[in-house]
Amino acid sequence: MSTTSEDTTAIARSPDVGLDAKGGSLWRRPTLATLTSREFWIGNYDYAALFSFRSKTLMFFGPNDSIPVLLAFILGLQHALAMVGGLVVPPLLFSGAAGAALPSAQQTYLVSACLIWCGLGTLLQVSRIPIGKGYYFGSGVLNVIGTSFAFVNTGLTYIGNEYSRPDGLCSFAADGVTKNPCPEAYGALLGTATVVALFAVVLSFTPPRYLGRLFPPLVTGSVLLLIGLSLMSSGITNWAGGSGCESGGLCPSADAPMAAQWGSPRLIGLGFLVWISIIICDLFGPPIMKNCSSMIGLLIGIIVGAACGYFDKSTIDSAPAITFLWTTTFKLSVAGELVLPFLAAYLVVISEGIGNIIATADSSGMDIESPRFPTHIQGGLLSDALWACLAGLATVPPSTTFSQNTSVIALSNNGSRWSGYVCGVILLIMGIFGKFGAVFVAMPASLIGGLTTFLFASVAVAGIRILARCHWTRRTRFIATASLSLGFASICKPEWFSNFFTTSSSNHALQGLLDAVTIVVEEAYLITMVIAIPLELLVPLGEDDIAAQAEHKALSTASRGDVDPILAAEKGHSPTDV
Repeated sequence: MSTTSEDTTAIARSPDVGLDAKGGSLWRRPTLATLTSREFWIGNYDYAALFSFRSKTLMFFGPNDSIPVLLAFILGLQHALAMVGGLVVPPLLFSGAAGAALPSAQQTYLVSACLIWCGLGTLLQVSRIPIGKGYYFGSGVLNVIGTSFAFVNTGLTYIGNEYSRPDGLCSFAADGVTKNPCPEAYGALLGTATVVALFAVVLSFTPPRYLGRLFPPLVTGSVLLLIGLSLMSSGITNWAGGSGCESGGLCPSADAPMAAQWGSPRLIGLGFLVWISIIICDLFGPPIMKNCSSMIGLLIGIIVGAACGYFDKSTIDSAPAITFLWTTTFKLSVAGELVLPFLAAYLVVISEGIGNIIATADSSGMDIESPRFPTHIQGGLLSDALWACLAGLATVPPSTTFSQNTSVIALSNNGSRWSGYVCGVILLIMGIFGKFGAVFVAMPASLIGGLTTFLFASVAVAGIRILARCHWTRRTRFIATASLSLGFASICKPEWFSNFFTTSSSNHALQGLLDAVTIVVEEAYLITMVIAIPLELLVPLGEDDIAAQAEHKALSTASRGDVDPILAAEKGHSPTDV
């Protein structure tokens, strides 16, 4: 006898499950008969459908539905593999040649630390813990936590400035080209992110409808588009061989295995192998491969690269078998010039988090019109912001919810939080085993470049997708043109504003403020947001805007009842991770 979704829901809500009145508990009273039953371990699920190349309808599981242990493991592993490829990118960029040029041992530690931290964060985000006064910690839906792309380009720009400034925290070797390790700059990035995140924690208690008005789809779509485009430079630089060897020499260094000139055919070929493998997996693979195509593509590149001798084996050999947080630490400080950019980045992360929670809940079969649903958003935003705040103290870059796992829910027809708990545990185990993180550090930059070029493009496409849902009137076209004009200009010529402020003053506070303004103007998505939000609030609605809003409200009411148009517009957001 097969188990239907109705049967599963009935089991999940039986007296043995202990589901509370607010739908927040997954506790189930175990019995010996339950623990030894086939239903508990395997169930009657059609596992072959996950691996079938033919389209099949999979059994549906809601957020609080019980699922067999084997299925929870398979789907949890699927979620983990879907996010690992993107999760490790920020620590690799911040600690590698494009960033602070940290030793390989510290790079390995950072990858492991991010996996551990995001595993723990996923466990909390999937939960729903009451903290009193009607507030919660955790979204109570299958949301996962990963390191955010919103801070990457700004962080890399800051670290680059610390190398180029005469009085900067970082320095070059005697040859004037090779970077000396600069843990101080990375520590300043972490410290600033932690302090500024307190603002995000406070903001997480703001009703979602007000945040939605501040970040309508026009603003969020434009910001996501430019975040993706800004990061493409880093992706394609790594694809061709890596940062620091573009102007001559061998990549990644002369003594590296199979070193070659930047842009050589074999380095570009390695990156292309990852890129094309992702496409092939997504085009022709069964559901379980489609959901983690990015990791499978990277794995294919890793196997070929290792077989051809491109890996630095010493990095893997020297990595610890077991590691955990704080085995390596960095001196924390606050960089004044990063405060304004990071404030803006946290605003973006919070706005995207709202859309991601709504999309995840809707894919999981939850009633997003329920009066109780805003508490899921509040709990998700609070856990997201607090975990991002504490991340700096755990030596990890800011974290946020990942969007690609929403597509995993849609393809697998599974929104059960049990698979989210399994995903968090798997990430935690991956991080504890230090050799796993060392593989990412030891691989040639071309492999990570082939992956990130694809992932960063998906961030830009997410922005285009949101913009496509806007009502394009004269007003929206004007706002988009005005804000994107300087954003696109900053992508084409990032240093165009570098010499605007010139001062010989020894006032470090003044210099920090001027540097902050320069970073905001030269960071494409930041200057776009600074222009778009005031225009969105100040430019009056035209007759065509009023007519479009009335039509949208009528369609929403006819299809789903009296739906909050802000929540409806926000549904389907994609955050800055892929």
